[in-house]
Amino acid sequence: MRRWLVSGLLAGGAATLAALAATSTITVSWRDKPPYHYLQDGKPQGFLLTRAQAIFEQAGIPARFVVEPQKRIWANFAHGASNYCSISWYKLPEREALAQYSQAFHEDQPHTLLVAPSALAQVKSHATLESLLADPTLTLGVVEGVSYGPVLDQLIKTSRNKVMSRTVDTTQMMRMLTVGRASYVFVDREDWEYFQQTQHPGPTVVRYDPPGMPPGLRRHIVCSKDVAAETMRKLDLAITATGGVFNPGHSKPAR
Repeated sequence: MRRWLVSGLLAGGAATLAALAATSTITVSWRDKPPYHYLQDGKPQGFLLTRAQAIFEQAGIPARFVVEPQKRIWANFAHGASNYCSISWYKLPEREALAQYSQAFHEDQPHTLLVAPSALAQVKSHATLESLLADPTLTLGVVEGVSYGPVLDQLIKTSRNKVMSRTVDTTQMMRMLTVGRASYVFVDREDWEYFQQTQHPGPTVVRYDPPGMPPGLRRHIVCSKDVAAETMRKLDLAITATGGVFNPGHSKPAR
């Protein structure tokens, strides 16, 4: 009888711990990337940050949102952070090895090019992206540690451009372009529109859509491997309930 009682208590305790783990507050990190998620006058802003907060609320999952640098976020996953999620990431094989992914909650429009006026004619002379990235007379500005998606990442990796890779954010890279540090850069359209509104670059940079740009990529919530499958299921249901990949004003019409 005593043995059965102890076994029952142990089983009940384990179930209680599992339940507590499932409902404990999750740390949700985000990186500074306006207008998706950023600080303005010390206050968190951004359309995807607002959406992510709504998703966790809809899912009934207690969450504490914190801003962290991109490198720290992925170091946390690599070093086995627990009860930890992060928002707004492309699905890449090297990242899937470190974290589990929700379904997508945003679909980017295709990248665009920002070009220094002095390099515009040379950039436009190329009929394909492959030809553009094979031109040794051009300098490509790249934000170090950032993925531009599998297709562009591979083209950049094998590029014969002079590649100026810097540990800066996208806004700083665009500023560098305006003073002639590079011939061109790849950027998200949202980044460029925000930069125009806040930095007013005028004629110092030209936007150009070259032929063959890959389709826009989808962004996901990623969570540490210890986050329960039921929690991930709730996030997926909440993403569907709050609009799927469609974010009004920031997306093409849902297909």
